[in-house]
Amino acid sequence: MSQQILEKPASFYEHFDRKGGPKDTTHYCPGCGHGNVHKLIAETIDDMGLADRAIFVSPVGCSVFAYYYFDVGNIQAAHGRAPAVGTAVKRTRPNSIVISYQGDGDLASIGTAEIIHAANRGEHMTVFFVNNAIYGMTGGQMAATSLMGQKTATTPYGRSAENEGFPIHMAEMIATLEAPVYVARCHLADLKGIMNTRKAVRKAIQAQVEGKGFTFVEILSPCPTGWKMDTHAACEFITKEMLPVFPEKVLKDEIATRVGWEHEIKEFTDEEVVASLELGMLGEPFPYDKKFVDNFETKGFKFAGFGGQGVLTAGAVFAAHAMQEHLQVSWIPSYGPEMRGGTANCSVVISKDPVGSPLVVEPDVLAVMNDPSFDTFEPTVKPGGLIIVNSTIIARKAHRTDVEVLYIPLTQIADDLGLKAAANMVLLGAYVEYSKLLPLDHLKTIVPKGIKRKALGDQNVLAVEAGAKWVRENAKALKPVPSLTA
Repeated sequence: MSQQILEKPASFYEHFDRKGGPKDTTHYCPGCGHGNVHKLIAETIDDMGLADRAIFVSPVGCSVFAYYYFDVGNIQAAHGRAPAVGTAVKRTRPNSIVISYQGDGDLASIGTAEIIHAANRGEHMTVFFVNNAIYGMTGGQMAATSLMGQKTATTPYGRSAENEGFPIHMAEMIATLEAPVYVARCHLADLKGIMNTRKAVRKAIQAQVEGKGFTFVEILSPCPTGWKMDTHAACEFITKEMLPVFPEKVLKDEIATRVGWEHEIKEFTDEEVVASLELGMLGEPFPYDKKFVDNFETKGFKFAGFGGQGVLTAGAVFAAHAMQEHLQVSWIPSYGPEMRGGTANCSVVISKDPVGSPLVVEPDVLAVMNDPSFDTFEPTVKPGGLIIVNSTIIARKAHRTDVEVLYIPLTQIADDLGLKAAANMVLLGAYVEYSKLLPLDHLKTIVPKGIKRKALGDQNVLAVEAGAKWVRENAKALKPVPSLTA
């Protein structure tokens, strides 16, 4: 006698330990369609043996919680950006099965550009678009797919053409593009609709397995909580209100006529990698000093000023210098929209160990070139840290009493050389000479290679030397300077 055991798909976690509350049930509202869609996808992954290859990309919205349930690869994406993240995953892991799982507020509103361009490029991924005509997670606001006359949290009198425009038909839009191979719309309002959705899910994923191209399945899904109705009424809403606007159909199916795609994995030699990324622009690294590297303590730096003072370049050159000393480094800039005169700063981390985060929140060393930067970042320096102040421009003294402060006329030193724009290199020369953190001679070797305008390389070396010279001549005076409040 045969026996059929009904159980949840193997590609679901046995217990949902990532979520709060009970670990054997989902967190979705009663009647929500996400549970149905999850099950259909999980069964497909199981039946096709794809659990070790599948990678879920989930952005903001109710869809973000897919990682609670699927025992496959999971990547979280910013709101609307799942197709862009999926593109990167597929191109770097071509044998993976990439599933972008998105809601309508996410895909059709926030991420319209992302999905259209991914589809137009024919990225080899599968997109499941759960359309419940509202922003379900955040309180039932109007989405791009909300129906005409539909009342939502942000359209209490109903959506109107003159005020909010018309519902966007995403499946129809994507089907007009040349690259997509399969585009379908289905629904979860009744058993027949669920079975048709099951077929569409399987066909879309199978097409990706065969390397046929971009596949897109729009699924009309109930949201009883967001629609403020019971489950039965929500299913009727899909049947009577949504399907006339978003009809169930296969809008495009070219799977049978498309040639399967095979990704060619090109192996690059070390020389090709170095040449393509310009990694050799700094020349050979300096001789490896094991004792120096082993004893190096991680330090975070913040270089700050206004656009045009070269603070970003100073950080980049300094990071390059440390990299050539066989240290781990990171450099990340932050600046306003203005090319000149706007705020600018960069974070640099130098360590003997891999850098976990490039963002420096509490710097060990702060170099400030103007008053706003001093005001902003002085409070963030670690106690016992160092602040270098461009005293040519900044007149005030530090308020902190628990840090070391060096007041150096960086701009004036550069101006005396006829190189006013090189105050950033004066800064590097002064700091390296003062701290002895890295070899000064090595810095002077790096500077001409790390400056974009190569013709100014020798002049910037002069600026480095001038900064170091100033420190040597004023060494006795460079003691921790009492603040105004001391």
